[in-house]
Amino acid sequence: MPRPTANDYAAYYDTYISKVKGDSIKEVIRTYSEPMLQFYTSLPEEKGDHAYAEGKWTVKELLQHIIDAERIFSYRGIRFARKDGTPLPSFDENAYAPASKASERSLQSLKDEFAAVRKATDIMLDTLNEEQLSFRGNASNTPMTANAIGFIIYGHMLHHKQILEERYL
Repeated sequence: MPRPTANDYAAYYDTYISKVKGDSIKEVIRTYSEPMLQFYTSLPEEKGDHAYAEGKWTVKELLQHIIDAERIFSYRGIRFARKDGTPLPSFDENAYAPASKASERSLQSLKDEFAAVRKATDIMLDTLNEEQLSFRGNASNTPMTANAIGFIIYGHMLHHKQILEERYL
């Protein structure tokens, strides 16, 4: 299935989707899966509690956010791919961060969780056929396709990779 078009997702998500190069979710997985895993699992342990400014998330909190968001997006994607039309609510990432208690964990434990979530997401996305990827659902009062969800997941990781490189590392 080709890249999602503008009517496959809310304009808000273009920030993420525009970062992703590739013409299909299978190509995106082949292109980005290993580099994203390598980048995030190589974050230095000593940077785990670092925040680049007062009131900003630490590296641990940022990685936990990426994990949480991927789980939520994956859940949306499988619901859409299975033709579940039940509208899904948004989530408040800023409420999740302190509730996650990421600061009480080692960065290594977060890296391990990240790797497990990434593998599960890629397996799920890779098994969806074109028909399933084209199914629409509604999340945050916005219709979107399962295909768009896959691109959003990768774009979200790329977005935060750029922030980590520019402000944290």
